[in-house]
Amino acid sequence: MPQSSVKSPKWFVRGDLDGFFGLALDNLIQLLLIDALCRFVLGFPDELLYGRILPGAAISILVGNLFYSWQAMKQGRAQGRDDICALPYGINTPSVVAYVFLVMLPVKIATGDANLAWQAGLVACLGSGAIELCGAPLADWVRRNVPRAALLSALAGIALTLISMEFLFRTFASPVVGLSTLAVVCLVYFGRLRFKGGIPGGLVAVIIGTALAWILGQAPTSASFTPPSMYLPIPVIGDLAAALSSDHLTTYLSVIIPMGLFNLVGSLQNLDSAAAAGDDFPTTPSLAANGVGTMVAALFGSCFPTTIYIGHPGWKALGARIGYSWLDGIFMAAICLTGCLSVVAWAVPIEAGMAIVLWIGIVMGAQAFQATPRRHAPAVVVGMLPVFAAWGALLVKTSARQTASLAENLSAIKLGEASPINGLPQSIFTGQLGTTLDTGTNLFTQGMFALEQGVLFTSMILAGMVVAIIEGQFRRAAAWLSAGSILSAIGLMHGWVWTGGDTALHIAPGANPDAALGYAVAAVLCFVAPWVATRDEPEESNETG
Repeated sequence: MPQSSVKSPKWFVRGDLDGFFGLALDNLIQLLLIDALCRFVLGFPDELLYGRILPGAAISILVGNLFYSWQAMKQGRAQGRDDICALPYGINTPSVVAYVFLVMLPVKIATGDANLAWQAGLVACLGSGAIELCGAPLADWVRRNVPRAALLSALAGIALTLISMEFLFRTFASPVVGLSTLAVVCLVYFGRLRFKGGIPGGLVAVIIGTALAWILGQAPTSASFTPPSMYLPIPVIGDLAAALSSDHLTTYLSVIIPMGLFNLVGSLQNLDSAAAAGDDFPTTPSLAANGVGTMVAALFGSCFPTTIYIGHPGWKALGARIGYSWLDGIFMAAICLTGCLSVVAWAVPIEAGMAIVLWIGIVMGAQAFQATPRRHAPAVVVGMLPVFAAWGALLVKTSARQTASLAENLSAIKLGEASPINGLPQSIFTGQLGTTLDTGTNLFTQGMFALEQGVLFTSMILAGMVVAIIEGQFRRAAAWLSAGSILSAIGLMHGWVWTGGDTALHIAPGANPDAALGYAVAAVLCFVAPWVATRDEPEESNETG
């Protein structure tokens, strides 16, 4: 009998073009989000954004995509398959938002120094990558012992506040563009509508949004743009060394560790999703490469981790195989290294693509409920509450700064002095207003500020505690609460101080003794509960995990 020919994968097939448009658009939206946040929220100068951050992002995206393309080719050849699809890879949206608002913005507010804020972001990115790299062999253990509600609820809270709410506000501030693009995104991603000719729905939304923005005079976004120029990626070893020698690493451990664990377990779940679609990639090298890509980003100046993307089965169903991955890496590198993103950001206002980001936030929020057992829904809600409190603290402080700045400007105008429009008055937190906020108001701001510091730890611990109680594992609930007591005692949770321009994490023994004692008492109550009470067995219910 004649031997059947062994199939061999190809570096590019027709379906890779469809996959490339989808993945490249996804990554481009992340870059536009980074551009908007860095320029308008953090106030980073163009030379820092286009000269350091984006070249670092380019190298990390390129390295990761080339690795996962090579991995798919190697595995396809070994298995004699031509239908294997490389793992999708790109910038991690939750980390972008978390590191901007929970790491870099506090430093920028406290110091007014963009370079110091950038260095803090480098440390957070490097730390996240190190956790992913070193934790790759332990990912299965983490997944078994940390309930999904504890991992996903904090991210759901971030998605619904820091991502979704801002873009929802912007949608109704520009309703013609916002609602039109939101309708397209909902039709495509929720209604599973496909446009004829295979045009990606996200691309249609961006085109419609951009056209409407230009017609309505909302574009271009500025009078001019930074001309394209070659920006070579240069290692930032000196800046990383300076950042590591400061207190950034310890100050933001409460953000770095949970985000690193989330990225680790999230990538592992995406590997499981790929395996379910027929592409079972080895766990440890796949996760380790993810960590290396993030560390490369930090070494070359990017503050933003990369990750294995969700949605591998979808790219495979489009016909994408290997070529879509390396094409995406090359295209994104070209956009970043040539400074062309400045032209794209000038021509395409964030309003044109914000419906996609809003959709990402909605999906992340929904995933926390969909990917956990129904009975764990209360734990998801409890885990989201600290993030809502942190968002409330951000709004309170922002409003206070605006009020104080307006008051000082009015005073300066009355006195005939120069108006400190771009300044952030120190009296906002050191004067009467700061004292009022510090001592508490009807908003219970002290509780807000305590929850704001170490918010991801708090979310994980409270959600993990509730899951354990729901499952009748009261000793495990006590263990979660004991962890909360220890972290509060050393300041990684709930320890906060005024820094002159903002609240900041205060890591020191006895940073928040009341919180430490509160967690300890709650732990004791959970520990002794089985001895002093009986438990009713829950009713049987049909639910999916």
